[in-house]
Amino acid sequence: MNFDDELYRDITGFAHDTPTWVQHTAEVWTEAGILLFGAMFVVAWWRSRSGSPRAFAIAVLAPVATAVAYVCSEVVKSGFSQERPCRAVAGAVPSLAECPPTGDWSFPSNHATIAGASAVTLVLVRRALVWLTAPLALLMAFSRVFVGVHYPHDVVAGLVFGALVAAVAVRAGTRPATRLAEALWTSSAPGVRWLTGTGPRAAFDRRR
Repeated sequence: MNFDDELYRDITGFAHDTPTWVQHTAEVWTEAGILLFGAMFVVAWWRSRSGSPRAFAIAVLAPVATAVAYVCSEVVKSGFSQERPCRAVAGAVPSLAECPPTGDWSFPSNHATIAGASAVTLVLVRRALVWLTAPLALLMAFSRVFVGVHYPHDVVAGLVFGALVAAVAVRAGTRPATRLAEALWTSSAPGVRWLTGTGPRAAFDRRR
């Protein structure tokens, strides 16, 4: 882990040399990135209400699969019990963000896991989004090292782990979720009609 320690020291040292506004932006982005991905999930669901049953199913599964990836990350994290670099790396500058307490382990990064899962599932909703979600996920992951609360290998593992778990979860759930969407579109309940939209139902009814 010596190379990772040195890379961590280099990145956090660089972070301390950046302007104050860059440091504050990085601190905010580590959390705001999650909110932005959440907003993108809502937009994806709303747009899918006028799409195909499969598109609607994937849009609804995207945040669910991301949550599954997060839970799996927590399980893995408890198994490794790796201390945070802001306490463990000798000679490093103080972290920009508050160092989490002992017991809030470092590997893998939950933020990076969520970022990787969100990026991949949104691309499954709409492929063109890769040009937006991939850079956002990378920036979110890098920011966790930049503010000093994760090793580089934590965020790399988180990105890959999140992307893989979420992709598998969406793939496994697409068929049953599509059947459920088709069943919901036959409902006349106002709440269900609002949830699924009217466009997909009209297309589904024409096929019947």
